[in-house]
Amino acid sequence: MSIADIKQNAEAKMAKSIEALKGELHKIRTGRAHPGILDQVSVDYYGSPVPITQVANVTLLDSRTISVQPWEKGMGAKIEKAIRESDLGLNPASQGDLIRVPMPALNEERRRDLTKIVRNAGEDAKIAVRNLRRDANEQAKKLTKEKLISEDDERRSLDDAQKLTDRTIAEIDRLIAGKEAEILAV
Repeated sequence: MSIADIKQNAEAKMAKSIEALKGELHKIRTGRAHPGILDQVSVDYYGSPVPITQVANVTLLDSRTISVQPWEKGMGAKIEKAIRESDLGLNPASQGDLIRVPMPALNEERRRDLTKIVRNAGEDAKIAVRNLRRDANEQAKKLTKEKLISEDDERRSLDDAQKLTDRTIAEIDRLIAGKEAEILAV
């Protein structure tokens, strides 16, 4: 393993941390309806839990309402129950075969709770990035100890890892600030 490999590996893993954070932030609703909100909800389908998207068509009716159209007649009640029992705080309503899921307006207390959740997700991502920096630094120190690279190369590697970490944490801060602004502006 060389310094370039260590740097490339750290960059790839930090990019995955950013993508994971984006996915986590995407799940946090801001008062507007989004079909992806229901991605984490599982429905009992003949004895096994499956995502709603595998048993129904999930679309938007308007900016505040999600519609769920089950593919099988008997699945409507199960889907409605799964949405109601999820931790999303949604209250679906059936209209024949169609299930409407209205998004409740956010009150001030809920907005503060959501910003705390966003900050915690950001902090978790920062911890993951710092751990990746630590791993990269340990690998560089190990190469120096084995006399495969010079101390100057090790120092450059440590500096590169720090710069990469700083850039990644700045990106995390930017994502968190954007999501908080979105939550508070709704």
